Order: sequence, then C-alpha cells, then structure tokens
Amino acid sequence: MYNHTVARLTYRALLGRRRVLILIALPALLLTISLAVRLIGGSDDGAAVEVLGGFALASMVPLIGVVAGTGAIAPEIDDGSIVYLLAKPLPRRTIILTKLTVAIAVTVAFTTAPILVSGLILNGNSQGIASAYTVAAAVAAVAYSAIFLLLGTVSRNAVVFGLIYALVWEALLGSTLPGVRTLSVQQWSLSLAEGIAASGADVTSDVALPLALVLLVAATVLGTWYSIRRLTALTVTGDG
Repeated sequence: MYNHTVARLTYRALLGRRRVLILIALPALLLTISLAVRLIGGSDDGAAVEVLGGFALASMVPLIGVVAGTGAIAPEIDDGSIVYLLAKPLPRRTIILTKLTVAIAVTVAFTTAPILVSGLILNGNSQGIASAYTVAAAVAAVAYSAIFLLLGTVSRNAVVFGLIYALVWEALLGSTLPGVRTLSVQQWSLSLAEGIAASGADVTSDVALPLALVLLVAATVLGTWYSIRRLTALTVTGDG
C-alpha cells in the first residue's frame, strides 16, 4: 500500500527548485498579509475570518493542492518516465496510494502551519478561529490531493485545468454562487470550520456538516479509485 522508493522519488519531484518556490511563496504571502492587517487594524476576529477564509482556504489551499496533486504524477506521465515505474513489480494501487500520501503530506505541511500562525497573528486564536481553519485546511488538503492526482492521470494539461478549477470554481464561483457552493471542497471544509469555531465567530458554510463530511469522503475515495483505474489502463509502453 505504501512504497518508500516511490515516496522518495515523488518527494524529490515535488520539492524541486521550481515547485518549492511556489509552495513557499503562497504561505509567505499569507503571513505577510496577516502581519499587515494586524499592524494596521489590530486584533480583529472579522479580519481573521476574511483573511483565513477569503484567501487561505479559498485560494491558497487549492493552489498548493494543484501543485502537489498534479506534480505527484502528471510530469511522469507527460514525459513517459512513468513506464519505468510501471515496469517494476508494484501494484498500481500501491503507486497511486503512495503518491497520494506524499501529495497530502506536502499540501498539509505547506498550508496548515502557515494558517495556524497567521490566525495567531491576526487574533491570537480568539473564538477558535485559527484552529478551525487549520483543521479545515488539513481536511481540504486530503480531498484536493485526491482530485488533482486524478486530474494528473487523465489530462496532459492537468496543471492548467487544476488552476482553472482552483481559481475559478473554488476561489471565485465557490465563494459567490449559492448553487456552486454545494459542490465546492472549500465549502465542505468550511462547514467543518464552522463546527469547530465558536458560535460568534461568523464562520459559516452553505453545506450542512453531515453532508459535507460525506462529500469530502466521497471525493477522496472516488478520486483515488479512478486514479488507480487510469494507471492500471496504462501499459509499459505508455499507451492507454
């Protein structure tokens, strides 16, 4: 179910010079914004919700998910080097589950810690806001990793489609259109944040928590299952 060699190669690919700069840049921007907001306006629960919900959970988490999820497998499929891995006596599900684990670990590492620190800067975790968004980011990271890993197995333009999904569907439409919110990972994870934060924190979601949990699990399981199917359909010559 987990292969250390595949994991090491995947970590090396994800944490290469170009990708790691992107992974660092977004959390650095979040921390910069948080410091500026705190210096200008002081401790404010509303500002914390706006920054952590409006930027961190709505934009930063899905964008890092795109980098980690697609980067875990899409480059190998695009350049054909995946055939060397497929030629090894490894079950395809082990390859996918290992790469998914790495993608989740990278996404969680580069999102949850910055969100927690930012929340502490903004309002010192008043009303549990920082904790709520940190847990929501961790849960969202799992679903995003599965979705974008799947995208990496089905399209040679995985990064482009992933960015469109993250920036348009999640960050823009998922934050504004009621109908879209029901089908947004952001809103599902935000429902969890709503349940954790204090009732006066003004953290709200359009999706009820039980439904949100079911949808998060379904997206993760179905994305992983279909990724395994897609990889199983590939041959060692790289032809689907």
